[in-house]
Amino acid sequence: MSKIRVGVEALISDSLLHGFPSESEIVRIPAEPASPIEVDFWVAPIEASAARLQWPLLRGVKVVQSLYAGVDALLKIVPREVTLCDARGVHDTPIAEWAVGAILAMQKYFPFYLDLQRSRNWHGRNAAEYIYALRKDAVLDEHSPTLVDELADSTVLIVGYGSIGEAIERRLAPFGVHILRVARGARPGVSPIAGLDALLGLADIVVCILPLTPETHHLLDARRIASMKPGALLVNAGRGATIDTQALIDALEQKRIRAAVDVMEQEPLPEESPLWSAPNLLLTPHVAGDTARFMARALNLAAAQATRFVLGQPLHNIVTGDY
Repeated sequence: MSKIRVGVEALISDSLLHGFPSESEIVRIPAEPASPIEVDFWVAPIEASAARLQWPLLRGVKVVQSLYAGVDALLKIVPREVTLCDARGVHDTPIAEWAVGAILAMQKYFPFYLDLQRSRNWHGRNAAEYIYALRKDAVLDEHSPTLVDELADSTVLIVGYGSIGEAIERRLAPFGVHILRVARGARPGVSPIAGLDALLGLADIVVCILPLTPETHHLLDARRIASMKPGALLVNAGRGATIDTQALIDALEQKRIRAAVDVMEQEPLPEESPLWSAPNLLLTPHVAGDTARFMARALNLAAAQATRFVLGQPLHNIVTGDY
């Protein structure tokens, strides 16, 4: 078999590249190449900015392997005649764990109690009842204030039901929740995007795990956010621009919903953004998939894809259309 040139970021450790086939010639690509580089199989860098700098100087690329499930940034630079593959499956475990952790944190009002901890004063704990009171079905008892909420028996709508959505459902199942599902196309047990409006008002918790495409940009706009149950929890671990940021801010400041968000339309989040101080909001800085195991898992996938390419076998996760 002939050698293939596999392009990888210059800083990637040799220990992460052992799985590539012996027919591979590993080509180290600097962050800012100074001259053209011949590559057959390009493992695109993690940072979109680095990919934009490297791509114009790459020559002969036949396959681009993303290390992420989302490829919206690569679609802007990789021409359609080049085969682009995403990293479906690589992020399932960490992002599903983040989503379940965020849901539990919000149901148990952990951000609220962290604020009390920092103030060194538990006297305000009964104010947790006001978070519960946002719910349409809230039943308050002055003799037994509701200081945390339960996840059991909640209805959870997963919007973007792919492999990560399936992983989220598996982890939520032991809590006794009811699951509704929405994906690009209908299949048994899964509604199409066109069915979203009919389901939003049924959910206590909406988990958004969508890729960013022209169809999903601001899919959750002011009208759809307004159709959610009062006090419902909106969780986003997909792409920030799938939710209209201003509509989310308005709904939070008006205390109509709660939210837990790992992704934002503008990253890093500007210091002046109202999201920093919005009520009933848990923010993390796009870290849901970034565990210590991520790079090894992603490069194992890339190595397996390179092996298929060498052997002339069909590649997995080929991107068609917008994702």
